[in-house]
Amino acid sequence: MQLDQIGQALASCYDNLVAEGIPDHLAALVRRVDRSETATSVTGEPPKTRIALVVEDEPDTRELAEGVLEETELRVIGCDSAEQALSILQRSGGDVALVFADIRLAGAMDGLQLAHAISTLWPRTRLVVTSGLEPEPNVTLPEGAVFIPKPWRAFDVLVEAERAACDPSPAIT
Repeated sequence: MQLDQIGQALASCYDNLVAEGIPDHLAALVRRVDRSETATSVTGEPPKTRIALVVEDEPDTRELAEGVLEETELRVIGCDSAEQALSILQRSGGDVALVFADIRLAGAMDGLQLAHAISTLWPRTRLVVTSGLEPEPNVTLPEGAVFIPKPWRAFDVLVEAERAACDPSPAIT
């Protein structure tokens, strides 16, 4: 059976699989196989399929980060809480290449708790944590996470986005 036939077969039962709770990497594979690799937008450019999540409860700062990240090949989604970000990750975790999160957030979870959850559940997602204050000395970031202090430079954010965009998708095992 050819790969496109496998993709069509998986896509046809995708809703049933999701209802049963399949792992994110398998869901991402189904979505990726189901898409046409030659699909282009109206502008003739390939669609942005990998995602950058900006998690910031201050609207102006969130909009600024979103604007910077719009200059990348990543599709940008803004969130004002860790809970909203986790909801997006639960639906599209395999497509999220970058999470750019403030430490201090409205809601039950802060950005550090979010970063630790993401590193456990979606370990291939690049994590960038930011704050106007240095993290407490006893606080540790997840392995591989990067801290960028506020006010951050757009260049530093773009460098991390480029690293996330260039990182290959997880191997299917």
